[in-house]
Amino acid sequence: MATATARHILVSTEDKCNELKTQIEGGADFAVLAKEHSSCPSGKSGGDLGSFGPGMMVPEFDQVCFNEAVGEVHGPVKTQFGYHLVEVTSRS
Repeated sequence: MATATARHILVSTEDKCNELKTQIEGGADFAVLAKEHSSCPSGKSGGDLGSFGPGMMVPEFDQVCFNEAVGEVHGPVKTQFGYHLVEVTSRS
């Protein structure tokens, strides 16, 4: 079975998500921004979600984690929880 590891930042608006993505593209540290801005409990650990398989996350999240490039920040990804920036850190 495929597995992925990822980290994310969850915020309530698309504008905030885009703002944070711009900061990351400008050199800001993903983990620091996750700690400061993410509304998900994983923010405390820099947004780290650990390892998971297909179907363990909401479909929109799975789509990114199992189909998009590893090591890049993707998003905004809209889910029922809000807007995510997602960085797939590994996939096997």
